[in-house]
Amino acid sequence: MKIKTKVLKSILALSMAGVLAACGNNGEADNNENGAGTANNGNINAGDGEVDNTDVEGNNTVNESSNVNENDGEEITITYASGQDTTNATDALVEAFEEQNPNITVEVREMTADTGQSHDQYVTEFSGGDDTIDVFDADVIWPAEFAQAGYALELDRFIEADDINLDDYFEGTVDSGNFDGRMWAMPTYTDAGLLYYRTDIVDSPPETWDELIEMSQELQGEEGTDFGYLMQANQYEGLVVNAIEFFGAYGAEVIDEDQNVTINSPEAVTALEKMIEIVASDFVPGDILNFDEPATENAFINGQAIFARNWPYMQANAQNEEISEVTGNVGFSLLPAGDEGSAAGLGGWMTMINRNSQNVEAAWEFVKFKTGEEGQKISAVEGGRAPTIRALYDDEEVQEAAPLFADEEFVETLENAIPRPVTPIYPQISDIMQIELSRALAGDISAEEAIENMEQEIESALDE
Repeated sequence: MKIKTKVLKSILALSMAGVLAACGNNGEADNNENGAGTANNGNINAGDGEVDNTDVEGNNTVNESSNVNENDGEEITITYASGQDTTNATDALVEAFEEQNPNITVEVREMTADTGQSHDQYVTEFSGGDDTIDVFDADVIWPAEFAQAGYALELDRFIEADDINLDDYFEGTVDSGNFDGRMWAMPTYTDAGLLYYRTDIVDSPPETWDELIEMSQELQGEEGTDFGYLMQANQYEGLVVNAIEFFGAYGAEVIDEDQNVTINSPEAVTALEKMIEIVASDFVPGDILNFDEPATENAFINGQAIFARNWPYMQANAQNEEISEVTGNVGFSLLPAGDEGSAAGLGGWMTMINRNSQNVEAAWEFVKFKTGEEGQKISAVEGGRAPTIRALYDDEEVQEAAPLFADEEFVETLENAIPRPVTPIYPQISDIMQIELSRALAGDISAEEAIENMEQEIESALDE
């Protein structure tokens, strides 16, 4: 059953695979951010005490004697901690910054590719007051945790002084860096969930989850496929991301901006019931509760499924003739909509400043450059990293470097991306959600029971 379709407009280089994965800036898809590692690694005692707001907001008195006055020509060196980078992006970024700031030298400290291990290492160093690192890359789910624990420097005074317009950035990426009404991290590059589909089977992708269910049932078996739909339903961080996408599509949220638990709503129940309906269907693998990103990718590129939810990195492998059986027959679109529209889970990275830094002003100059238009353009052109600044997707050099960036549907997906709960105890909340969601998807409890359990357990965790 071959029908005319909207085909994938472009193919990224295989090196894009790791860069555009939900988080991870190495050469491979880093499943720790979207996998069990993020939720279970390195819980810090964020609830032990709140940040000293006077110290943070009035940070002109903190390390002032060591801060750089960019007009006095003082030579200074800052340390920037970043994950492994198999592209030229980091070197090019640092070189361009140093050319414009000849009195500031940036030393790059390469962290492990395992984001969970990097998280734990930061926690160990920052909790001990270590000031070796000045600037560091942070997973989108870290800022609130690091802010509450007193590891990160509040950035609002710098943002205001340099007249940076946060409206230029995708809203979800800004929200990820905001906690307690203040900015602790600047958006650096982003990622969002996509719906992949077989262009040799379907005319156009489903617009709603109900349409996906209908099409999956009707078309299952076409062109040798075994399944209608694939997703990440294993008990790990990827399950939380999938749930957040369903919640967003049906107008539900887990925690509001004031840290109130809002998950117990009819919208959340409806969203979870839709997830359960899909997982319990005959058009998903019998072991769907064991599926993570690699399992999804392997099944899809081997021609086993019509639709699959995954991150943008998968499209490169899907179009790689050496490993894919569906080359030339892959398209992507927004995830299906619920009652409130389409919602994609936000991935990506932020940039933060160590609150213990002795070089705060120089650190900010690097952060400002790195996360501004010039820095993000370098990262996009040299490393294929998806910018968080909307205007860069209209830049011809950016589009030429990674043609996916010229695809309006991809950009729309990034614009619709929603963050996971922004809270200093996110690892605990993720664990709670993983357990209750898994119980519901396995049929052990109802959607209503799972939602009520999540509400009670998250409230208890926030009260500790």
